[in-house]
Amino acid sequence: MKGTLILGLENVKAYYARGEFYVKAVDGITLNVYKGETVGIVGESGSGKSTLSNVMIMNIKKPLTFIDGKVTLNVGANFLELNNMPRQDLQKIVWGRETSIIPQSAMNALMPTKKIRDFISDLVKDHFERALNEEEIVERAKQRFTDVGISPNDIYRYPFELSGGMRQRAVIAIATLLNPRLLICDEPTSALDVANQKLVLKTLEQLRRREIVESIVFITHDIATVRQIATRMVVMYAGKIVENSPTDDIIKDPLHPYTKGLLLSVVTPEPEIKKRGISFIPGTPPDLANPPIGCRFHTRCPYKMPICEKEEPPLIKIDTNREVACFLFNK
Repeated sequence: MKGTLILGLENVKAYYARGEFYVKAVDGITLNVYKGETVGIVGESGSGKSTLSNVMIMNIKKPLTFIDGKVTLNVGANFLELNNMPRQDLQKIVWGRETSIIPQSAMNALMPTKKIRDFISDLVKDHFERALNEEEIVERAKQRFTDVGISPNDIYRYPFELSGGMRQRAVIAIATLLNPRLLICDEPTSALDVANQKLVLKTLEQLRRREIVESIVFITHDIATVRQIATRMVVMYAGKIVENSPTDDIIKDPLHPYTKGLLLSVVTPEPEIKKRGISFIPGTPPDLANPPIGCRFHTRCPYKMPICEKEEPPLIKIDTNREVACFLFNK
């Protein structure tokens, strides 16, 4: 999918400092997010997905260190280089206004000793140069709570008075209060039952369709969930992108051996998937403090060739919409 570019990452590297060594959690990522799409980022735990979500908004805190690359955000047809902006400028100009993130364990993100209304008031004032009056804050919050399908009067409650699914949607409402162009969701449904997962996915999709947010990045380890919302799927392994394709193409014809392994390890209703049965990927992900030479998946790959143990495969285009990092496709 092409169109108006919202966010661009170019050869981004962000490592965790561990003594004299670095854990290469995000290692050479190039990725674009366009207006109107929902990009699903999938991979095993430890693949670098959550780190990437923080890098996208340049929320960099020690021991995470931004090593190299460029992160650009389209703001009013002008591109800001987020990696060159001071943190205080990011907080005032970008976070909440242009980008917003729903973190892991979002249901517990609300302060339990504070009514939601007071939490919202403090948050909004932090992101406006002038303070909104209380009436403006309350009306804006009530409208967004209605947008996500919960009672506007819930803003007067404490978080513990809401169910898990309601708290999750309240967090979504608060994260989108200022209509950010890009919403990043990090495992937003992992702690929910199936019914509430569907409600959250429906809420996110409605926010995008109504252009309350222009684009969504949805991060999860669960392909069965992300395929319900994502227009494009990005597969990460050991700090790198190994495949980037439209969701339907990946489901019908996965290219990278790791992507194939992920799909085969998930229970889905499609007849062709059922016929193949369930399997698993042998071995374990590499230590990112000392990743293997060559392709990082070669130690677990059933198709590995001698070159895979020596050289790192580049992410190459297979057609206009598909990219894969595998020597099986390198002509």
